[in-house]
Amino acid sequence: MKNKKSFLGLIIALLLILSATGCTKTADQQAAPVTLTVSAAASLKDAMEEIQTNYAQEKSTITINYSFGGSGALQQQIENGADVDVFVSAATKQMDALADKGLLLDETRKNFLANQLVLVTPKGSDPISSINGLADEKIKRIALGEPKSVPAGQYAEETLTKLNLLDSLKNKIVYAKDVKEVLTWVETGNADAGFVYATDAKASEKAEVAVVAPEDSHKPILYPAAVIKASKNVDAAKDFINYLYSDKTKAVFEKYGFTFITE
Repeated sequence: MKNKKSFLGLIIALLLILSATGCTKTADQQAAPVTLTVSAAASLKDAMEEIQTNYAQEKSTITINYSFGGSGALQQQIENGADVDVFVSAATKQMDALADKGLLLDETRKNFLANQLVLVTPKGSDPISSINGLADEKIKRIALGEPKSVPAGQYAEETLTKLNLLDSLKNKIVYAKDVKEVLTWVETGNADAGFVYATDAKASEKAEVAVVAPEDSHKPILYPAAVIKASKNVDAAKDFINYLYSDKTKAVFEKYGFTFITE
């Protein structure tokens, strides 16, 4: 009888252990799904979408929803209370504005990418050997991003001002909502030239780089990212930010022409 009771006790103990293990495994497998909203500069679209695919393979319970656009427009949306977890800007100006208003988790902010400003023309068109060539009468329309909301447009105006060209070219300039629209106008011939990032030009089959803007003609083109303080998913947002800053994304960003910054 004593042996039977001991055997029965052993069976019950084993069942309890297996039950506890099963519950733990189920809890891990059924981690609550999280959806992160990431507002990112339009120039990052191709790289960020590839990173989204890679990240999903590691974090199956986290879904990334992107909102792409001009960094200034995205900044204003955040200031107006848009439900955003992570912001990735194409300039430090917009991130500084959010920091000044106390809208960022400051310890999450970092400049992690760099880019170049280039002048592009439709592939096969008459070449332009310098930015001064924009004054030529054959150039009728020059596309820029709206400087108030598109960093690439801001950098372009800085360059044209530095070269004493902005005032003389104003009647030729047309403004786009973001850098992708600038590129589209050039590719379709709706603009004879336009200022975009080197990364945008690299991805285009219908536009080509005519001139690289001198680095000293505009502020450094740096891309910062940060978690928004009002995020309802801070832990997941921090995890995604850390993933962006990691060596795992370096090859992706460099493939699209960005310079990956390590600090």
